[in-house]
Amino acid sequence: MGSINRRALVIGIVVILIAISFASKLFMIQVYDQSYKFSAENNARRNVIQYPSRGLIYDRNGKLLVSNQAVYDVMIVPRDVVSFDSTDFCLSLGISHDELRAMFVEMRKNIRSREISTYKPSVFFKQMSVAQYGRFQEKLHKFKGFFVQRRTIRKYEYPIAAHIFGYIGEVDKKQLDPEYKHFDPYYSKGDYIGISGIESTYEKVLRGEKGAKYILVDVHGREKGNYNHGEYNIPAVAGKNIKLSIDITIQEYGERLMQNKIGSIVAIEPSTGEILAFVSAPYYDPNSLVGRGRGEEFKALAQNKYKPLNNRGLQGTYSPGSSFKLVNGVIGLQTKAITPQTRFSCNGPSTAPIKCTHHHRSPIELLGAVETSCNPFFYNTFREIIEKGVNTREGYQTWYNHVKSMGFGDQLGIDLPYEKGGNVPKKEYYDKYYGMKGWRALTIRSLAIGQGELTVTPLQMANEVSIFANRGFYFTPHVVKAIDGQPIDERYTQKHYTTMSADNFEEVIKGMARVFDGDIGTARLFKNDSISMCGKTGTVQNPFGEDHSVFIAFAPRINPKIAIGVIVENAGYGSTWAAPIATLLIEKYLTGEVPARRKAYEEKLLNANFTPKETEQPKKELIH
Repeated sequence: MGSINRRALVIGIVVILIAISFASKLFMIQVYDQSYKFSAENNARRNVIQYPSRGLIYDRNGKLLVSNQAVYDVMIVPRDVVSFDSTDFCLSLGISHDELRAMFVEMRKNIRSREISTYKPSVFFKQMSVAQYGRFQEKLHKFKGFFVQRRTIRKYEYPIAAHIFGYIGEVDKKQLDPEYKHFDPYYSKGDYIGISGIESTYEKVLRGEKGAKYILVDVHGREKGNYNHGEYNIPAVAGKNIKLSIDITIQEYGERLMQNKIGSIVAIEPSTGEILAFVSAPYYDPNSLVGRGRGEEFKALAQNKYKPLNNRGLQGTYSPGSSFKLVNGVIGLQTKAITPQTRFSCNGPSTAPIKCTHHHRSPIELLGAVETSCNPFFYNTFREIIEKGVNTREGYQTWYNHVKSMGFGDQLGIDLPYEKGGNVPKKEYYDKYYGMKGWRALTIRSLAIGQGELTVTPLQMANEVSIFANRGFYFTPHVVKAIDGQPIDERYTQKHYTTMSADNFEEVIKGMARVFDGDIGTARLFKNDSISMCGKTGTVQNPFGEDHSVFIAFAPRINPKIAIGVIVENAGYGSTWAAPIATLLIEKYLTGEVPARRKAYEEKLLNANFTPKETEQPKKELIH
C-alpha cells in the first residue's frame, strides 16, 4: 500500500511540474515574448523588401557616369484581392483594359505553375514612374490586395559607353533553379541582375544586400506606420561604388569619330593596363535599355543586322594584317633569323611569292620595312624563322611560342564578360591538311603579313602595341580602377613578360617612329611635331567586302601614356581612316584638344559613313 502511495505522489509531482511548465510557457508567450505576437499579427502587417541602391560608377577623373533613379512596382497578394473599379485602376496606371486583363491572365498562369503564391506578394505592374506613383497612391485604398514597393533602376548620365556598362535585366527562370550551376539564393522572382558589361562582372559588388521593412496596415491595405516602431526592420545595404579606368571625355570623342562606322577602338595606359577608352560601333544609348520600354528596345537592337549589342572590341575577330608585321620583326630579331642590318630584295609590285604594295628602295632593312610596310621583307623574315630550326615544324613551334607569349590566341582576362581569344593555329592544324612533312614557310606565307588563319580581337591589337610601348611586357587589361577606394584584384597589377628581350623591341620601335617621321612613312601625314608617336598601319583583306582599315600606335615614345588599336570595317587603307582616328584620340588625350590644323581631318572623319543610310546614328555633342 505504501508503494502505491509513493507512486501516486511521484505521478502527481510530475503532473504538477508539467502544468507549471506549460503555464510558464504560456505566460512568456502572452506577456514577454513579442516574436509570437509578431507572428500572430501577420495578417495586420506587411513585409516589404527593401531593395538596395546599386553602387555608383565614376570615371577615372571622378565624373559620375551611372547613378540610380526611383521607380515603383505595384505588388499584388492574389487571395486578398476583391472586386474593384477596373476603369479607375487603369486610369490611375495609364493602361488599357486589355493590358489589365492580360496581367491577370499572366498572374493566373503563374499561380497554376506555382511560380507565385496566392498569399505572398508578387509584382503585378513594373516600374511606375514617380508621376504614375503619385496618381496611383491617392487611390490605392480602393484596391484591396494591392500595394506599392519602391526600388531603383539605373540612370546613365551620358548616352555613351554602353558596351562597358552593360545592362541589367530580370533574373530568368533558369537562374532561380537550385540545380543551375550558377544558382544564387540571393535572388527571387522579379529581382534584377547584371547581364553584360561591368554590371555583370561586378554584380556582387554593385548589387548590395536586400533588407526588410515590416509595416502595419489597416483592412483596406493602407499603411499605418512601422510595426513595433521598426524593431524588426532590416536596413538594405547599398552596393559599393566603382571607379573605372575610362576617361569619359576620350570615350565620348572616340564614339563621335566612329559614328556611322563599324569597328572598334581600344586605348590602354601601358604602364598599368588600364583601359582609357573602349568603343564598339555601332553603339547604342545605355538608357534605352532602362525602364518599361526596355523589351521593345532590346528586341530592335537584337534584330539589327549590324548587331550593336555585340561588343566588337572583345568579340570581333579579325586578321591583324600588317599591324602583325611588328610581331614577326621582333621574333626575327629574337631568334637571330635577322639582324637590324639584314636586307631583303623588294622589286616593287611584281615581287613574288608575296607582292609589295609600295614603291621604295631595294633591298630594304628592318626599319625601312616597318616604315613602308614592305610585304616581301616580312615574308623573308618569316621564312628565315620557320626554316631556321631542324625542320619546319620545329621552327614553327618556336614562332608559335613567341606569338603566344604576347597574349594572342587566348583570352587576355579583361574584367568584361564574353571575351574571345582569337586564333593562332597550332602546327598540328597544318599537319592535318598537308601532312607532317607536306608544308613549309611558303605554304603558310600569309601568316607573315597577318593574314590566313591568324585572327585577333581589337583588344589584343591594343595589347600588342602596349607590349611594344613597355618594351616586352603587359598588364592584364582592365576597366575598373578601384572599388570603394580600395585597390583592384592583384591579378591586374602583375606584369606578364613575353619571351623577347627589351632590346629587340626597341629596334622595331625605331621603325614604328619612322612610320610617322620618315619621308615615306605610311602615317607621315599625321605627324605631330610636339608628340613623338610610334605606330603601324594595316590594311586587312576581307573576303566579304572592302578591306578593313587598321592602325596601332603608342605615344609618347619615351614614357608612353597611351597605346591604341583601331579597326574600321570595310573602310580600305589603314592610313586613310584608322590612322587619323587613332592620332586624333592620342592628341586629344595627351593635350586636351585637337590642333587647328587637324580640324579638316576631324570633320572628314565625323562625316564619313560606312553603313547604310537606315542605320545612321545622330551626331554626338562634345562633353565638356
